Amino acid sequence: MAAAAGVRVLPASPNWYSSRCSDASSDGRLFGFAARHRVCLLDVGGGAAPAFYGELIGHTDRISGFAFCRCPGQSSLCASSSDDGSVKIWDAEALAPVAGYSLHQNTISALHWSPLVKDLIVSGDEKGIIVCYWHNRSDSQQFFPEPRTIFCLTCSPHHENLVAIGYKDGMVVIIDISRKREVLHRLRGHDDEIHCLAWCPVPGEERLPAWQDELQVVPSEEGEVPNGELTQSTAMKKGCYLASGSKDQTIRIWSCTRGRSVMTLKLPPMKRRGGAVDPAVKERIWLTVHWPSGRSTEIVSSCFGGELLLWDLSQSGKRKWTLLGSSEGQNHSRIVFNLSSVKLQDKELLFSISMDRDVKCWDLSTLDCSWTMPSLGGFVYSLAFSPVDTGCLAIGVGDSMIRVWNTLSMNNIYDVKTFWQSIKSKVTALSWHPTKEGCLAFGTDDGKVGIFDTFSSSAKNKPPQISSTYHKKTVYTLAWGPPTPPLSSGEGEQPSVTLYSCAGEGIVFQHNPWKLNGEANDINKVIRDTNSIKHKLPARTEISWKPDGKLLALGNEDGSIEIFQAPNLKLLCTIQQHHKLINAIRWHHEHGSQPELSYLIASGSINATIYVHNLKSVVESSSESPLTITEPFRTLAGHTAKITSLSWSPHHEGRLVSACYDGTAQVWDVMKEEPLCNYRGHQGRLLSVQWSPVDSDSVYTGADDFSVHKWHISKQEHTRPPQGKKSIELEKKRSMQPKVKTKKKKKPIEKSPAKQDLSDTMNGDESGKEMLLEENGVSDHEGEKAAQEAELPDKVSTTVSKDTFSSTYDYSSFSLPKPFVTQKATPVKNDLPKEKPTSDASLKKRKPRSILPFSTFMDHRSKDELHQDCLRLAACLKTKDNNEDVSPDLKDRIHLGLFTDRASLHKMIDVEGKQHLENGHPELFQQLMLWKGDMKGVLQAAAERGELTDQLVAISPMVGYQAWVWTVEAFAKQLCFQEQYVKAASHLLSIHKVYEAVELLKVNHFYREAIVIAKARLRPEDPVLRDLYTSWAALLEKDGHYSMAAKCYLGASSPYDAVKVLAKKGDVASLKTAAELALISGEEELSATLSFRCAQDLLLPRNWVGAQAVLQQHKTLFGQRLVFCLNELLCKCLSERNPSDRKSPVPPCYHNWELNRETSFFDMVIEVWQNVLGMDSTEQATCAWEQLCSIEHPPSTSNTHPKQVLFHISHDLTLAALSYHTATWDEAVKSILGAVSRSYDAGNFTLMQEICSIILPEGCDNLRHKLDSTNSQSMDACRSLEGFVAYGLLYDLWWNPPKDSLVLQKAGLDPVLCPSEQTALEKSYVSGQSSSEETPDQTAVEMDENLCNTTEVHRCETENDSRTSSVDLVDRQSKLRGCKVLLSEEIAALQNTQRDIAEVQQILADMIRQHQQQRNNLQENTNGSTQESNLQQSSETESDKPCSDSNQINGKDEVKEPITLPELTKQLLKAKQKLAEFPDNLKVFPFPDVLECCLVLLHIGSQCPPELREQALDLLRKDGSANIYKKAGRRFLT
Repeated sequence: MAAAAGVRVLPASPNWYSSRCSDASSDGRLFGFAARHRVCLLDVGGGAAPAFYGELIGHTDRISGFAFCRCPGQSSLCASSSDDGSVKIWDAEALAPVAGYSLHQNTISALHWSPLVKDLIVSGDEKGIIVCYWHNRSDSQQFFPEPRTIFCLTCSPHHENLVAIGYKDGMVVIIDISRKREVLHRLRGHDDEIHCLAWCPVPGEERLPAWQDELQVVPSEEGEVPNGELTQSTAMKKGCYLASGSKDQTIRIWSCTRGRSVMTLKLPPMKRRGGAVDPAVKERIWLTVHWPSGRSTEIVSSCFGGELLLWDLSQSGKRKWTLLGSSEGQNHSRIVFNLSSVKLQDKELLFSISMDRDVKCWDLSTLDCSWTMPSLGGFVYSLAFSPVDTGCLAIGVGDSMIRVWNTLSMNNIYDVKTFWQSIKSKVTALSWHPTKEGCLAFGTDDGKVGIFDTFSSSAKNKPPQISSTYHKKTVYTLAWGPPTPPLSSGEGEQPSVTLYSCAGEGIVFQHNPWKLNGEANDINKVIRDTNSIKHKLPARTEISWKPDGKLLALGNEDGSIEIFQAPNLKLLCTIQQHHKLINAIRWHHEHGSQPELSYLIASGSINATIYVHNLKSVVESSSESPLTITEPFRTLAGHTAKITSLSWSPHHEGRLVSACYDGTAQVWDVMKEEPLCNYRGHQGRLLSVQWSPVDSDSVYTGADDFSVHKWHISKQEHTRPPQGKKSIELEKKRSMQPKVKTKKKKKPIEKSPAKQDLSDTMNGDESGKEMLLEENGVSDHEGEKAAQEAELPDKVSTTVSKDTFSSTYDYSSFSLPKPFVTQKATPVKNDLPKEKPTSDASLKKRKPRSILPFSTFMDHRSKDELHQDCLRLAACLKTKDNNEDVSPDLKDRIHLGLFTDRASLHKMIDVEGKQHLENGHPELFQQLMLWKGDMKGVLQAAAERGELTDQLVAISPMVGYQAWVWTVEAFAKQLCFQEQYVKAASHLLSIHKVYEAVELLKVNHFYREAIVIAKARLRPEDPVLRDLYTSWAALLEKDGHYSMAAKCYLGASSPYDAVKVLAKKGDVASLKTAAELALISGEEELSATLSFRCAQDLLLPRNWVGAQAVLQQHKTLFGQRLVFCLNELLCKCLSERNPSDRKSPVPPCYHNWELNRETSFFDMVIEVWQNVLGMDSTEQATCAWEQLCSIEHPPSTSNTHPKQVLFHISHDLTLAALSYHTATWDEAVKSILGAVSRSYDAGNFTLMQEICSIILPEGCDNLRHKLDSTNSQSMDACRSLEGFVAYGLLYDLWWNPPKDSLVLQKAGLDPVLCPSEQTALEKSYVSGQSSSEETPDQTAVEMDENLCNTTEVHRCETENDSRTSSVDLVDRQSKLRGCKVLLSEEIAALQNTQRDIAEVQQILADMIRQHQQQRNNLQENTNGSTQESNLQQSSETESDKPCSDSNQINGKDEVKEPITLPELTKQLLKAKQKLAEFPDNLKVFPFPDVLECCLVLLHIGSQCPPELREQALDLLRKDGSANIYKKAGRRFLT
């Protein structure tokens, strides 16, 4: 169909939202744009007006990109990309495909033909992949610069390897597609979709005056060469500008060499100047840009509403743009998508495509619009020529707009006005008023009927009048005709013609055009009254008035046509010719030379044959009753699908043109019954046809290919419709239907041209892209609908739907011979096994199982059998009439019970029911019994078999209340067996068995549900509820869900348990919450205990701030707050005195209190207590003291945690500080002694020294003076304290000798036990433990990091330090004399006795242990273990004895006699008596080991005053009887 022979076309609309789907050929002859899945080509070389050139057909889905080849000599080559995944290359002049490829896996979104490489096509897809394809050598390469959605791409016109790509998120990338394969620039600046990219047609980046402001300092061009590569071609080196348009409403100009934006243009706000836009439709902005060839400083761009702007980049100042189209109405009225230009002779033309469905051509020299080509966005459902304004063609389109085309306009062959107001749905029917100019009636897909005034000057924006009566379905036909009752008979002035509308629900309304808001009349009422019809009237599908207004023809859904006489609509005759829904009826015109032809009526239906009837004889006959016509006057056969529209030629007599679903229009000579000419130019199914009223050789047709064609009869090569299409279509249908049924792909539906569009909707209420796709491409929903309808061809054709207008397409319409249609789509069934079964939704719904299968089967036997049934039934009923008591005997024909009496029916039901049970369908049996009214038996049987269902339970109340309750209980039991406890409980509730329901849930551990029911249904004080909470809590507690359990206890109003369970976890957070909870619940004491525990836990990570916060909630814990405060200050002091090198993982959290460092430690602490904790009165202090005294801490041992030791010490010191504050010195001394001796007991010597020096920096003299000397206890305490202070000092002096004696000293140390080891041994004896080799080093290491300088380290430090070397000997000696307090004879003797007791006790303990072991061994022996092991064990225990190591040291006692028990007891008794002789005051307070001190003094050697030395030796001789002292003192005593 090259250069379609003289055809004038209104084409399909260009596709929307595509960056490049239109282009002009470089020779300026053709302009092509993508319209749905075809490319429409216009011949624009002729200057004034475009001519339709043809279409490129082959894609099966929406085309997304289109571009011409730019190389000389190849200007007719072009390429297109489609959503079907392919790119096709075409020869546009020949309208033929040249090549194609499908290399993309994803939807292709952009395409360009390289302007420099003649066979290179570049395309990009939504996942970011770019394919370069060289079609001459069928070679391709892929690139993946960014994983983003590509919106547009453009190849550089100056450098063959550069491609610019714009992405959805606003990024622009320039890539090199040569071997380098690199990304040259990533241009960032836009922040939304890039709609278009355009390279400057002139190479080089000369600076423009307007760009001064953007670039202050620009280095020379040479400096700009990237990476200093000077090898690049000159074009590359010169660089080139690139323009980009984005949804963010800006255009940016980018420099390719610098890789940055040099100019940003912001779109100016535009005042909308009217236009065909529904204000309700909110459209997106689309900003496309075009850089016309040869102009380096001018860019054309789109703007907000469809205006086009020409930007002059060289112009300085704000306003750089000029508007195209000076006069009103030249601009597009909605957003513009693509711009392309072409040079023709002396002028440059610019082509634009827009959402307003116009293609415009602009002259860039004058900026005026040269021509506008309208286009259509939907099926062309209706064509109508005005009877008044000759040549004025109204076009009803599926894009919700009406076009009125003045086909006779001389200066503009496409003079088209558009009407869109208030339509909002597909326009399916049109009809001009017979006499009033510009009065156009329209009907829509949603049942609306209205009238436009197309003539008045303001008509463009004037909304139509809408009838207040709506049809329920699509309007099929409109016709103006004479008024019929009640309008014809009404009083007052009436209109001369009224408007009749017929729609899909089968009703014809008569509307009063003067009062459209009034009620319209259903003409069936008049027909019934006039013809006194009782039976049901057929559904109407078509109306046609004879032009003289005397006769009305109504076409019906059953294929009949009825002829009525105006005005009362008396039925004259019925034409029973078609047996399918009538689509078109047309009366011959009146103005011929043969008046009898005006009685001809042509009709077309879903069957392909057209019949013409002559009604002259009928009208003239005087018959009273209506006639029936079954013979046609003429038959026109040849089409192969349904007839959609007919039109008689106004210029000839008996000449008819028909439009058909077979895709062709046919002109007939009716009288000769012969086809004259066949037009095949459309690419779809024809929907409407009109013979031109002015040109006898022209016909206008509209089709579902979205276009209107005007074609010439004389120029067509075919005379008859294409043959054999039926069989071809059937084959196609068979191959396609299963595909339709599988839901995965919806595309195959459109393979054949006859089936191309399944939709052309543009409903105003849909919005966004989906709507647009639907309008300019195939919508998916429609595809599905078609698929479903395809499965029910017979149904479709019988439903009240005039298929011309059903927007989906049903396959049965290819005029299948009648028997085929009734076979329920056999081909589909035959093909089904090949396909895998698809999802239920897409398959035909399964027919439900019959409840009366036996009777149904019996009623579907052979004809003879059925005739016999009738006779038997009649006979039975007759005997029944004669003898009423006897039930008729139906013998084996049980199914006839349906038509006789109740007893027979019961028999029939029993037979059916029995069959259901045998076939395993108890539910159908139950249903039958329900119908029969015998429910009780069913319920009992079902309960016994455990087959009760929800439905049975629901029906059970019809038997009675008791039965219902019984059934529900039985069902609940059944559900429990099936472990559906919750459902069972719900059913129990329905019969008000609340306690049972709750118990059921509880027993099965559905506590949550049980509580909901109990709380909702029972009294709040019901014990069941509490019981539920507590049992659930116990379960939760067992599983470790403590917080949930706590909630349960709270619910059961026992907060005490809730607190307990919360505290169970024992971490800080839980304790804190538990304490707060206890406080809220009024459990003061419990809360205090938990808070204290929590605070203690916080001490481990040394978080004093947190601890104080926890404690301060409780008044009763005031004393503890003081302890914590003192603990914090003590730790601070200790860490300051011994800074540690090790970094701790959690830094300590101290308060930032102001401390007075000048005063003593106690004063400093008391000051903080008073200022911060608010301890102002002595009463408060005394109270706190009493509070703390009541707390007893266990004595410390070397295993106690260092932080705990420190806390207990703080407790003692707090008591001391409080006593100090209230000046009760006796108590103070005892408390300080407690602290010191506690550190001594814990084996932490360093800590003891530190505490002495912090608390008593001056020694004990001050204290002694303040004491009451008569109070012997406090004096003893003081002595003890002095002892410890002296003890510390003594070691200090020994470990820090003066510099000069160091060498000496070291020499002297060698043979002796290392002192640290020794002290440990002593100490362990003093504290009553067996000897352990644990040194203070080890215990010290366990201490707080702040105190971790072990004694050894300490010693070394001080040795190397010159601190003490300056202390002269005299000072040392006086200090040593101060140690005299340590050498107390009586205490030495006491300690010796205590040692003896400890030793005897140890031996006793060992004996007992040994005895037990032997006993165990004996038992084992009897159990069969060997004697040997026994010996082994006893020998082991021998060597385990504590005396063993002393045996090895003392050579003389090597063999030790075993001691007997009586001897031991004697020894112990003796020692205890000796102990009792010592005065009590010695035993009360602890004291350092006297003999240990003697040894240390002797070790100090020469510096020790001689008198002390003597005393020490004396003591050693006297009391050093223990082995360890004999060994250590041997060298001094020998």
